Amino acid sequence: MTQAWRALSQRHILKSPVYESGNLFRRCFTNEASLYVHWPYCLKRCSYCNFNKYIPRSVDHLLMTQCLQKETETLLHISQVSHITSVFFGGGTPSLAQPSTIAAVLETASKNAQLSAEAEVTLEVNPTPAAKARLKEFVAAGVNRFSIGVQSLNDANLKVLGRDHSPLQAIQTLLEARRLCPGRVSADMMFGIPDQSVGSWEMELEELLSICDNHVSLYQLTLERGTYLFKQVQLGKVTLPGEDVTASMYKSARNILQKAGFLQYEVSNFAKNNAVSTHNVGYWKAEQYIGVGPGAHGRFVAHADGGILREARTQTLEPDVWIKEVQQHGHATRRRIQLSHLELLEEVLVMGLRMNNGLSHQHWAAFSPEKNFHQIFGVSEDFKELLQRGLLILDDRGLRCSWEGLALLDSILPMLLLRLETFFQNLADRTHGQMDR
Repeated sequence: MTQAWRALSQRHILKSPVYESGNLFRRCFTNEASLYVHWPYCLKRCSYCNFNKYIPRSVDHLLMTQCLQKETETLLHISQVSHITSVFFGGGTPSLAQPSTIAAVLETASKNAQLSAEAEVTLEVNPTPAAKARLKEFVAAGVNRFSIGVQSLNDANLKVLGRDHSPLQAIQTLLEARRLCPGRVSADMMFGIPDQSVGSWEMELEELLSICDNHVSLYQLTLERGTYLFKQVQLGKVTLPGEDVTASMYKSARNILQKAGFLQYEVSNFAKNNAVSTHNVGYWKAEQYIGVGPGAHGRFVAHADGGILREARTQTLEPDVWIKEVQQHGHATRRRIQLSHLELLEEVLVMGLRMNNGLSHQHWAAFSPEKNFHQIFGVSEDFKELLQRGLLILDDRGLRCSWEGLALLDSILPMLLLRLETFFQNLADRTHGQMDR
């Protein structure tokens, strides 16, 4: 999924006349958006991590709070969003932030837009004793859902990953979070770790299921250039499990979680008792979201220049530079890219097919009212083959992956993206040909 997403974000694709008219956005977008807040600081860097995070000597919490508030206020004004559907504090290690910072950002958000008391407010937590001790304060600040970065319940695995907690500390943090927010705690687990076997992975999952809440997220370890783990693998000091082994781990995990009553509602996410992450569902449905903080990303319709084109925004990465820019301009947006109609549809397709429900015809029509699934993909022999193999399903409900297809999404998406691009290129060529006459 990562490679497909990078390829998607790096390509420059022609604009569609339908998109440029702006009519699409008048029909599709409302004044609603979710809010993502990035806390960039960590105590140490994990061996596999290439996220935008920094290990500072000290943190000026008051200054960070003021700047997060200011950028939240400014971007809400630019977007003209009046209703915030959910808030997610990520990082970095946002559980290192002071609870007063969380409270202040939520207060700013609620002053500048409607933020209901029932809105989902998630905080990512590194399960250390210090974080566990502050969970109650975070709840008092307004957090009502925790995402606990367990990653593994095996000491050796945690050491390889460079984590700064033990399995016991992860369990204790999970239990405390469940006590404070029953039914609203997620546990993140990682597989494909060096020297991890299918059997040991299954044992970890079974142990997790004995103490976890209603939500589990599973992520395959991905080697990222520039990380310590990448260098260790390059030097031959550690070896990752092969693709066949990681495929077996994923398949086994899906079966174990299903038997335990968890519904897989997205490629990496499982929930029971309908405890889905409404914030993340917003991403997968291509809804608007505002990114605040160093390196945060956003997708929303910017009205500051009188236009209504949806933009992909990225905030300045380095915290010190970000602070100066927020102080000077009210926000620190480093990059703004107006998405073409095709780029938007690619995001809708890539993200939507991650969900087990896929994309309904109605949802697709909201973004592509002129061309439906049958018109775009129906003539493709590769698409027909995927349908015949039972990996894709196109019916009255819409387009989605089957149980088997969801596990092979990485290999399915490139064909669909190529077909989508080819279709719109041909459409543009025909349009230009008619104009030339």
